[in-house]
Amino acid sequence: QVQLVESGGGLVQAGGSLRLSCRASTRTFSGFAMGWHRQVPGKEREFVAGINYSGDRTDYADSVKGRFVISRDNGKKTVYLQMNSLKTEDTAVYYCNQGGMRNPGAYWGQGTQVTVSS
Repeated sequence: QVQLVESGGGLVQAGGSLRLSCRASTRTFSGFAMGWHRQVPGKEREFVAGINYSGDRTDYADSVKGRFVISRDNGKKTVYLQMNSLKTEDTAVYYCNQGGMRNPGAYWGQGTQVTVSS
């Protein structure tokens, strides 16, 4: 059973930064791609950023390219999302996912709320 636990969400002003973390409880963490997705009420969950198993390949949604950076530490079984120059439209619940970069795999975390105020 894979458990993913996100942390680091909160309230920030537009233009500010946050770093999200997602820690996995699995021995096979280093063998899987990881991704971040987000969802606002009434809309479908959307892809934000993805990283391959070794961390040398990344992918971003056009809306966050140049502002967000995904990274991972396989020794700590953790994937990060550094979010800079935040905009009000980045407000959402952010979910960690194991199994795919852009296309999600089977396992999701519980989500962490990010709220960007104007």
